[in-house]
Amino acid sequence: MEGALVGFGMGPQLLLLAGGAVAVAAFARRRGWPAPLLLVAAGLLVSPMVPAVPLDPELVLYVFLPPLLYSAALDSSYLRLRDVRKSVGLLSVGLVLFTTVVVGLLVHLLLPTLPLALAFALGAIVAPPDAVAAVAVGRRLGLPRRPLTILVGESLFNDATALTLYRVAIGAATGGAISLWHGLGEFLLAAVGGAAIGLALAFGCAWVLERTRDSLVDNTVMLLVPFAAYLGAESVHASGVISVVIVGLYLGNRMHLRGFGTRLVSDAVWRVTVFFLETVVFALIGLQLVPVIEGIAGYRPWQVAGYAAAVLGVTIAVRFVWMFAYSYLIQMIRGGEARPTGQQTAILSWAGMRGVVSLAAAFAVPETVPERDRAMLLFLTFTTVIGTLLIQGTTFPALIRRLRVSSEQERYEDRLAEAAAQQAALEAGLAELDRLIAEQGHEPDEIQKQVIDQLREKSWRRSLTAWERLGGGTGPGGAETPSTLYRRLRRRMLQAEREVFVRMRDERRLDDEVLREVMAQLDFEEAILDR
Repeated sequence: MEGALVGFGMGPQLLLLAGGAVAVAAFARRRGWPAPLLLVAAGLLVSPMVPAVPLDPELVLYVFLPPLLYSAALDSSYLRLRDVRKSVGLLSVGLVLFTTVVVGLLVHLLLPTLPLALAFALGAIVAPPDAVAAVAVGRRLGLPRRPLTILVGESLFNDATALTLYRVAIGAATGGAISLWHGLGEFLLAAVGGAAIGLALAFGCAWVLERTRDSLVDNTVMLLVPFAAYLGAESVHASGVISVVIVGLYLGNRMHLRGFGTRLVSDAVWRVTVFFLETVVFALIGLQLVPVIEGIAGYRPWQVAGYAAAVLGVTIAVRFVWMFAYSYLIQMIRGGEARPTGQQTAILSWAGMRGVVSLAAAFAVPETVPERDRAMLLFLTFTTVIGTLLIQGTTFPALIRRLRVSSEQERYEDRLAEAAAQQAALEAGLAELDRLIAEQGHEPDEIQKQVIDQLREKSWRRSLTAWERLGGGTGPGGAETPSTLYRRLRRRMLQAEREVFVRMRDERRLDDEVLREVMAQLDFEEAILDR
């Protein structure tokens, strides 16, 4: 790994890459644009003007991929994924196999001198979509929950299928013939072994977290978990991807058992980690332009352009064919899920942007493969990744708007369910309060009555807030509801209180340590108001 980091370019080069990528991502977020697409475009523009920044496959697969997968799994809903498990299986396994075969046969037809095993390796490389950009756009534009869940589930598991097929194909290309049964056995070992290691690590990690009860220790352990899961599975030739996803889904489903401090810190830690890693990864994709083009200097430009266009077109078309067949297959499966609507099928078909895992796999093709063949695989992978990101990524928002797919009804139902749950929780909380008062055996004194009244008022306010959100925070005639007015005024009060504390610190009447403590209290209160 040390060699990977050195090859990546430690020092000023790494710092400039990270700083520039964060600046571009910040600009994109400020403008409301998809940051991944702008980062790729920026990388393409500056690639000819900066020193080469090679994409080391070990760095991507062992450093970047595990935490990104783990965070996505941690934030996913196990219950929703279980509801769409047949759809996820058809896409993360069936579609990857279908794409591998079709693209492999096409490449072998276009380049007869390229061994069939390497052609299938390219098919496996470009088969798995990366749903980061699609999910980000879909959430921002209000895509319904079911297609979003399918996209997330597909992206969690399709890398495992693709990387296993890739290993089998590369093994056949470099070490001789491999039978179908051998390939199937390797696939089963990867899937079952990865799941077993993931479950074992999940149970062990849950046991540790139940005994630490320290938010900093808990989150430090969870930072190490994805790397342990990935490395542990890969060391026995199982699927590191499946291992990481299993751990993330298990711990995410049990996050309610952790303390509030662990949950608050975890949310902040993973938001920052994912933002930074995704920012650097998408910038790296664009920066591979010059190294990739230099590798195909021996080919005619029009010739390689034709190959690239054919592979890109077929990669996109294959997903459309499979998706519309899938909408019928899903009904044929016994106990099948509801058939997706035509609009949802079209959106899922167009959400096939490829990402950095494909590029990392292409860069990882062994040096024993002839240099000319290796360069062609890398070029076709790069053009497919860039083509899907820039063509599908830039038009994906327009497609969602054009089809008028919205989650407005889901959001209303969510608010209604939340309000009902808050009401039930309020009644349970007040009943517990009454029970505790009765246990005292005597009437509360004046001070205790004031505390009890405050507790009742706070409970009622929280329940009222949930019901008021159904009206968007406004009452008749557009007037502010009581809770909206409360939050607005309390935020202004908190700002005034902060200014007093800071002024007293500047006047040396308050120590910095005390300032940090009181600021944390005010920040937590404002975070509650923001929720």
